[in-house]
Amino acid sequence: MNKFLATTVASLAFIGAAYAADIEGTVQSVDPATRSITLDDGKIYVVPESIKVDGLAAGAKVKVTVDDTTGAVTAIEKAS
Repeated sequence: MNKFLATTVASLAFIGAAYAADIEGTVQSVDPATRSITLDDGKIYVVPESIKVDGLAAGAKVKVTVDDTTGAVTAIEKAS
């Protein structure tokens, strides 16, 4: 029983982790009007109202967390 429970918990943790992707890059531009940022790879991410974009500027190194199932940005933070 304990082995089954441990396997189930580990599987659920893995499944939860599989639904988020972290993308690191350098901000090329920020458009506050459309709430979008463009990274150095050319990809554009639309940032939800719940995340502030006013502190982002071109040249900033960031980590963008994206929900794999919806493609929605769930977090932006400074990259280390």
